[in-house]
Amino acid sequence: MTESQQETSPDGILVRIGQAIMLHRAGDREEARNRLALLWSETGEGDLFHRCTIAHYMADTQDDPGAELEWDRRALAAADALTEEEVEWGEHSLAVRSLYPSLYLNLAADHAKLGDSDAARRELRRAQGALGSLADDEYGAGIRAAVGRLESRLGPA
Repeated sequence: MTESQQETSPDGILVRIGQAIMLHRAGDREEARNRLALLWSETGEGDLFHRCTIAHYMADTQDDPGAELEWDRRALAAADALTEEEVEWGEHSLAVRSLYPSLYLNLAADHAKLGDSDAARRELRRAQGALGSLADDEYGAGIRAAVGRLESRLGPA
């Protein structure tokens, strides 16, 4: 397999997504955004799992809250478009299900940043309703804690 084929294979795409995430976490938002944009352009509409993942992390690299909301919407749309048949292959089924609380939480946070508390609360309720799909691990605990923090920040309806 050539280097180019490795980079565009499903595993190669996940590696490249991981590299972009590491860049973002290291503080290089612009390079992370550039790499994720390239990955987005390389993946097609039929590659929903990767597109969901790319959009999910692309949202975090945005400087504008409106753009962040649009990328989070793309991530949710890609997750919703995955059928049970398409995600029954191994760990991806669990990965997609466990993304929903985070996807809804991100939408809630986006709406809160944009000053739309009604939409933020609506998405927060969706996140709360999806928490049962999370494992009892560090990731699940982090999402549950973030949901609690946003709920406290938003206050009563």
